Amino acid sequence: MKATGIVVEYNPFHNGHLYHLNQSRSKTNSDVIVAVMSGNFLQRGEPALVDKWARAKMAVSAGVDLVIELPYAFATAQASDFAKGAILLLDSLKCEFFCFGSEEGSLDSFHHTYDLLSTNKADYNTAISTLMKQGISYPRALNEAYKMISSDSTVPLVDLSKPNNILGYHYIEAAYQLNASIKPETIHRVIANYHDDAEASQTIASATGIRKVLFGEMDLTSIQSYLPNTSITELHAWHSAFNAFGSWESFWISLRYIILRHTKEQLANYAEVTEGMENAIWDAAMKCNSFQSFMQQIKSKRFTWTRIQRMLTHIYIGFTWNELKQMDLPTYIRPLAMSRNGQAYLNSLKKDLQLPLISRVAAHKENEMLMLDLKAANLYYLGLQSTFAQKMIGSDYRNAPIIL
Repeated sequence: MKATGIVVEYNPFHNGHLYHLNQSRSKTNSDVIVAVMSGNFLQRGEPALVDKWARAKMAVSAGVDLVIELPYAFATAQASDFAKGAILLLDSLKCEFFCFGSEEGSLDSFHHTYDLLSTNKADYNTAISTLMKQGISYPRALNEAYKMISSDSTVPLVDLSKPNNILGYHYIEAAYQLNASIKPETIHRVIANYHDDAEASQTIASATGIRKVLFGEMDLTSIQSYLPNTSITELHAWHSAFNAFGSWESFWISLRYIILRHTKEQLANYAEVTEGMENAIWDAAMKCNSFQSFMQQIKSKRFTWTRIQRMLTHIYIGFTWNELKQMDLPTYIRPLAMSRNGQAYLNSLKKDLQLPLISRVAAHKENEMLMLDLKAANLYYLGLQSTFAQKMIGSDYRNAPIIL
């Protein structure tokens, strides 16, 4: 069986994801689609709309064959580490291809860009360091340094100001650096860009735009044209049970409590909290009654909104700099959901897997990376502030993979 891997968050699974899924299967002529998916906290440093089990079920209901969890340490990391964790897992699962959406839509420019940056690595890093000392954000410094390095290039290069191009570049970089067997493919992203608002006349919108509409109107009928019926059904079931969707606004009471029970010095021990941000975070938590007002208080030119949210995620979970430094690569494969086709594929690999396959976690309490995932799951349910969610605390320890 030929397998193609994709890296996803599905927050929630929408028509654009369905297009990517179908195009990935068609372009690579694969029998199996394996998705490595973030857990309950996401790369942009925020709680998922619904938990990983609900999102994995949406994915398999729409045609994904196997959904594997990307551990918290990588799911909430900067793009290069996010990509490294995901590509290693897909390669470990013997996927022949990985297929990502991009604004570029062509692979050659990604390979040219990797060659350029790896050849000029010292100059590139020096330029980034110089620019950051001028007080600009890391992503902007990357982009400006890239423009400097690439100004004399005579081959087509990727526009690294585009969010999906950036992730695509890091996927290819990770495959090179891991010396992985898996081969890249890309699909041109259609209609909606990563941060675009949803438009009523379209059937494809970004997940960001969909969430914005949902939180604005709190009515699932307002987003149903952008999602497959299977996703709408799952969201209805979720809201009926939990009466809440995940967001930092709904988590604010818990997050604020956690910030204020620490000293400023203690906050600096958490991953990605740097350059005095512990002071701004603590001071704003003392004053602000909502997450939105809190973020408006601490945002700056030096740190992007996403970077600050990742700091807050690590504070909320209790993930320290020391733990981050110890978690270089994923140490297990944990299936969340699968079709019968995906189950057959996974069974065919069991004897050849180099990482342990974990379906039930009880026998793996010594695995610190896995225990971190379980802690993140419990704190996710706690943050939802609903009666049913409180009953879900501890459920991640007992859950077995969903088979549809």
